[in-house]
Amino acid sequence: MSSTPLTLNLIEGSVSFSFSPQAAQELKAATDQLMERLKAVAAKPTPGGGKVTPQPPLEYRYTGEVFVEIFCNPNIWPTPFAAKVLLTVRNVNIRLTTEAELTRIIDDINQYLDQVG
Repeated sequence: MSSTPLTLNLIEGSVSFSFSPQAAQELKAATDQLMERLKAVAAKPTPGGGKVTPQPPLEYRYTGEVFVEIFCNPNIWPTPFAAKVLLTVRNVNIRLTTEAELTRIIDDINQYLDQVG
């Protein structure tokens, strides 16, 4: 089964790889949850107003023609728009590990879903 490649725009450059629409839906759901966690952290009360409950990180993994892993700790970013993710894309021949802006990744997933939908 051939699938439409997903292109993720990085801080410098981009990476494209084979990805399924179902996997893109799962990744979209995971990033939507991450955005909610980031908003919860950003809405923390003023200092001295009580301790903020730490939010769980995003740890997304996909295995297909390539292995894709996306990690983000929402507790270290002041706003969802400042958040970056650690992205790893690898197969038997190559491994790419880099940072990417969360908002760009979300835009790229949405654009991919529009293409295949």
